[in-house]
Amino acid sequence: MCRYAMMVYKGHYACFNCQKTFKRRVLKDVDRDAQVSVEAKCPECGNLMASMGLDFESPAKNDHKQWAHIKDLYTVGITFHSCGCSGPGYIPQDRKAIISYLEKIRSEYMHSLVFWRYRIEPENKKERELEYQKNGSKLWTVNRNAFKQTVTNQEGINFWLTKIKEVEEQLSLIREKKSKA
Repeated sequence: MCRYAMMVYKGHYACFNCQKTFKRRVLKDVDRDAQVSVEAKCPECGNLMASMGLDFESPAKNDHKQWAHIKDLYTVGITFHSCGCSGPGYIPQDRKAIISYLEKIRSEYMHSLVFWRYRIEPENKKERELEYQKNGSKLWTVNRNAFKQTVTNQEGINFWLTKIKEVEEQLSLIREKKSKA
């Protein structure tokens, strides 16, 4: 019986203190029964490292400006995680672009919130099915069982208010850091 070894990609971890990156296998690769990965510590300084994803390319060790930018990205939750095939998507190139990107996301979330505030909830199964045909993706975003059950306006409002709050916290973090710089 022939066995083919599956390629295991190592995730990239960054130490912002040392301005270095290291590749590391996740605990699940070593112990298939493991439930949670152990945090990665920098082999040089011992601080926790940031999990940056498969598509991360570290800047030069002495490129302090780029390292500060990478830290800003990480602070607001932007990393380079993907399957490794198609890339991580849009990555803002400076602090101003991060703010613009987050403001755009907040605007899109606000638009979704408006939908839920003015939506007329279906009163029966037929209305629910018709609405699902028309607004299925909006319903499914809020509740993965939207085809089987009615999603209330309050569920949608709560969902988008939470998402807006998360983005506003990210904006606050990056703006606060900008004012200290």
